[in-house]
Amino acid sequence: MVALTIEERGISDPDVLRAMRTVPRHQFVLPEYLEQAYADHPLPIGYGQTISQPYIVAWMTEKLDLEAGEKVLEIGTGSGYQAAVLAELGDIEVYSIEIVPELAEQAANRLRELGYTGVQVKEGDGYFGWKEHAPFDAIIVTAAPDHVPPPLVEQLNDGGRLVIPIGPPGGYQSLWQFVKEGDNLTVYNLGGVIFVPFTGAGTSSAPMRHP
Repeated sequence: MVALTIEERGISDPDVLRAMRTVPRHQFVLPEYLEQAYADHPLPIGYGQTISQPYIVAWMTEKLDLEAGEKVLEIGTGSGYQAAVLAELGDIEVYSIEIVPELAEQAANRLRELGYTGVQVKEGDGYFGWKEHAPFDAIIVTAAPDHVPPPLVEQLNDGGRLVIPIGPPGGYQSLWQFVKEGDNLTVYNLGGVIFVPFTGAGTSSAPMRHP
């Protein structure tokens, strides 16, 4: 998976490549999709959510530009796969928020059982970030809002990086990297992507609830 779908497409950070090789992706997918666990496409995880394709996970992780000792916030825990990849980078504090209660509980249990005991997961609306643990050196958002949530920008450290897909539900989305420099943001458009809609307060999509 890493050699054919990640390295060959330009991901070169050795820590990211090592993390992608280390995390057992099959532990984060539903049983009915086990045979597709290492294929380079997203998979349903229930409740209208997905686990992102491996290349996208590696790409977004690399764009966070994390260094040892830094603190990262993930918005949208999902199955916990992205959080596990972040934890495998080494000496990184990982915090993750999931709005769907069932997914938050499942991810927290899964991460603990797999030994990722340092990852802190909570149920909540990621639009507002996690103020108690701010500021963060990096924030990664794994669902697409139609604008940048201001609380996430506020919770970035000076020099902090925000990697986030933005676009309307069902419409064109772009992946963006924002770098905070004092009161200013330097903006980089990384290209077109497709993510599930961001859900929560302040967005055009209401929180999804499924039986």
